Amino acid sequence: MDQFTKKFGVVDKSTELKEILTRVYDALRVKGYNPINQLVGYIITEDPTYITNYDNARTLICKLDRDELLSELLMSYLNK
Repeated sequence: MDQFTKKFGVVDKSTELKEILTRVYDALRVKGYNPINQLVGYIITEDPTYITNYDNARTLICKLDRDELLSELLMSYLNK
């Protein structure tokens, strides 16, 4: 038996979500899109074609659950 205690790290969902949104936002901005408009289009329709493929942004945004994304955005907005 292994006599050492293994460490288990839990990734904070809100931190991961913020990192992904930031990367997607930056990719959209770099490509010349209005990031807010594109993200709103994606959130409303869940159509990934609103998000550029640049810098793997489309793949990243598809990792997020839309309900979790909306919930996190609302909580962040209302807590300010």
